[in-house]
Amino acid sequence: MIKSNLRDWTLDTIEESFGLLQVRSLPILDELLAHKHEADAYEQRYLGSLREDYLMLGGDDWNEVELENKLISPLIVFSGISNQKYSYFLERELGATINDIELSGRVDGMIASGFRNPKKPYFCLSEYKRGTDPNGDPKGQALIAMLVAQHLNHDANRNDDRPIFGSYIIGRNWCFMALVGKEYAISTDFSCVDDEIFDIFRIMKGLRVQIEKLI
Repeated sequence: MIKSNLRDWTLDTIEESFGLLQVRSLPILDELLAHKHEADAYEQRYLGSLREDYLMLGGDDWNEVELENKLISPLIVFSGISNQKYSYFLERELGATINDIELSGRVDGMIASGFRNPKKPYFCLSEYKRGTDPNGDPKGQALIAMLVAQHLNHDANRNDDRPIFGSYIIGRNWCFMALVGKEYAISTDFSCVDDEIFDIFRIMKGLRVQIEKLI
C-alpha cells in the first residue's frame, strides 16, 4: 500500500497512475458554464464591491488565506450554495484508497452533502496566489480531490455518468473542471477583475442546479 498526500499530485502523475484522460470538453461542463442567471441590482453591487476590493486593495499580492477570506468564500457563500442537504466546507480532510494508493489530505474547499460535517463531496476547490507554487500544482490538486470524490460517490448503477465538479483559482483567475468516468475537462479562465465576476457567480448558481440532479 502506497500512501500519498493530495498535494503531491500533478495532472501527469494522475493520468499515469489512474488512466485519466483530458478532453477538450464535456457536455456536463458545457451545461454548467452555460447556466443562465442575470444578477439583480443588489447582486451587482455586492459582486462589484468584491471586484473593486481585489483591484484596489492589492488582491494580486494576497496570500492564500487572504484570497480565501476576502474573495473566494464571500462569493461562494453569496451564491446561496449551502443548505441542510449540502454545504460549503473549508480545510476538511478527504481521503480514499484507489488502485492500492491511499490518498489523503486537506482540501482547500469543497461542497459536499451534510451541513455540520462533509459526507459525499460534489465539488472540490483548490486555490493559490501564484501561477506556480512551491506547495504543488493547483490543477492536479483539484483533480486528485475530484477523483477521490468520484470514488466516494461510487454507485454501481450510475457511476459512469455521474459527474464530479471542481475549480482551481490562481489569484484573479478561476477555472472550472468536470470529471466523468475517466475523462476530465478544464474550462478557459474567468477573471474576477472585470465583468467575468458575474460569470463566476452565475456558474456557482448553476452548480446548485447540477448538485440537485446528483442527489
